[in-house]
Amino acid sequence: MLPTAIQPILTRIERIPIYNTLEMRVGEVGPGRFEVTIPRRQNYDGIFESLHGGILMTLADSTAAFAILTLTGPDERMTTTDMNIRFLAPCLTDATARARVIKFGRTLCPCAVDVVDAQEKLVAVAQVTYMRLGNGGPGRHNGA
Repeated sequence: MLPTAIQPILTRIERIPIYNTLEMRVGEVGPGRFEVTIPRRQNYDGIFESLHGGILMTLADSTAAFAILTLTGPDERMTTTDMNIRFLAPCLTDATARARVIKFGRTLCPCAVDVVDAQEKLVAVAQVTYMRLGNGGPGRHNGA
């Protein structure tokens, strides 16, 4: 996507509290695709001193939403309808999620998300489905 086309989406997602809480950094972006990296912090660890699975799920969920916004624009309201994730390996480094929209439907948008560590090792795969709720108009943003 052209930098001017992505800017309204970046402005939108930078206002989402979890974006700042997890210190998300945007990577490659294209139509129906989005990449986000979060740093590995000890306070994000689970019981086994690796990135907590819930944090990885949040990363995958948010990145999927951002991928959909590349097709709808920043004002689309949506909600997660279902999500599954398979953890393949512990994540001991920064984590990067790469989401792609599988099908851009009128109502439902399933997405596939790969989560890799800093060495590009696949640590989780997720599938997330969002329901499109329409354009809420200015000031009606209620989360990702």
